[in-house]
Order: sequence, then structure tokens, then C-alpha cells
Amino acid sequence: MNASPIVRYRGVEKRFGNLHVLRGVDLDISPGEKVAVIGPSGSGKTTIARLLMTLEEPTAGTIEVNGEPLWQEIRGGRTVRASEKHLHRLRGDIGMVFQHFNLFPHLTILRNCMEAPVHVLGLPKAEAQERAVSMLEKVGLADKLDAYPAQLSGGQKQRVAIARALVMKPKVLLFDEPTSALDPELVGEVLAVIAEIAEEGETAMLLITHEMAFARDVADRVVFFDEGRIVEEGPPDRIFDTPESERLRAFLQRFRGKLEV
Repeated sequence: MNASPIVRYRGVEKRFGNLHVLRGVDLDISPGEKVAVIGPSGSGKTTIARLLMTLEEPTAGTIEVNGEPLWQEIRGGRTVRASEKHLHRLRGDIGMVFQHFNLFPHLTILRNCMEAPVHVLGLPKAEAQERAVSMLEKVGLADKLDAYPAQLSGGQKQRVAIARALVMKPKVLLFDEPTSALDPELVGEVLAVIAEIAEEGETAMLLITHEMAFARDVADRVVFFDEGRIVEEGPPDRIFDTPESERLRAFLQRFRGKLEV
């Protein structure tokens, strides 16, 4: 893709005490591009999403969103640490769907999807409700507007979480292992919704997943992480059919027989 990246990581490092989680990560995501991130547990996959969502701060390196540094800003001719106002503005282009839904248990499904548009975007309640209803229809939950999270299955909760992210109309949507907390029989309904959104093509996606067949089917590019580094990246067919590194070949052996959609 030739467009300027909507997200750019350069030399990104992250340490938690003595634990070196990311080691000099360079990664670009183009507008509308679907990037699947795969790799073993503890390889740094989730951390790259948390840094972009401003839930963690990088130890070194830069992250840009729409050409602007995320964690730094220019003030008085000097580069300084970003203010909360700066982070809030750039974070407005980013949505995230977590493993464990993070829904408000005391609010209805409709209200869960209206809170951020009203309180973060400042939309009138009527407009926020219209947007929320539209997105809940998109994920197949138009009949659950007045239900509470405790009344839903895990798959339905995750579809609400996806609708809640889409209501904000993000330019980049992050999925952090969105099916890992689900019972196996519920995984398909969530993957189908994500695939449908990906097919529309408007929103860039960073898909952190252990669902290899899904990554192959949906992604424009697959990035393999190991020990805090990008070991290999490329089109799905090349990554899965002709991996170049021994480390990726060994990783994919675990999924042999599961790569056909």
C-alpha cells in the first residue's frame, strides 16, 4: 500500500523492570490495512497494542498516529512528553477490543455503546443512540438493546464490545486475542463479525490472534513476533506456506492441519 502509514512504530522498546518485552520494533500500518500479529505467549504482541492505546508508555522509540508523535509533542519549540490532552486527541482515532469484553455490568447493552460517544465525543444523546443502534444491528444484536451483560453469552458480549468500538468510528481498530476468553463453540460468531468489518475495508486493523486460519483469510499482512522482535512478516500465503525462518516454521508446526479455512 502506497498511502502514508496511519500508524508507525520506530525503534520501539518496552521494559517492565528487568523484563525486556519489546526490542526495537519497526512496524507500519497503512490506512485500511489489516495486519495480523501472531507469535507465542510472551512475545510482545499485546504490548504493541497497549502502547498504541496509551495503556502503557514505551521505554524508548517513537509511535506516530496520522504522522504525529503519540507520546511526544512540540511545546515552545521543544520536544516534550505528551500531555493528557494530546494523548486524548490522538487516541480518538484508535479503538480497542479486549479479551475480556470490559463492559459496564450495570448498564444495558445500548447504554454501554452510548457512553463513549456522549462523554468522549460530546455527541447529543439522540445521535449517540442512533449510532449505537446501528452498530449493534451490524453485529447482530438489535434484539438485545435493553439486555444487561450478565444476560448475554460470551460471544454476544464480545460482539457488544466490537459495536462499542465501532461507534467511535476509529481509523484504527485493535483486537487483542478477541476470542481467547470464549468457549470454542462461540468463537465462530465473533470471527464472522470481525471478518465482515474487515471486508468493508474502511478501518485499519491490528489483529492479535492465535486463530491462524482466520489470520490467513482476513489479513493483508501477517507479522510474526518472537522474544520482543518482528522475526518475519509478509502476505499470509507466504508466511503460512513458505516461512523463511526456522523459528516461524517451528511455531506453525503447532497449528498443522488448522490453517485451512
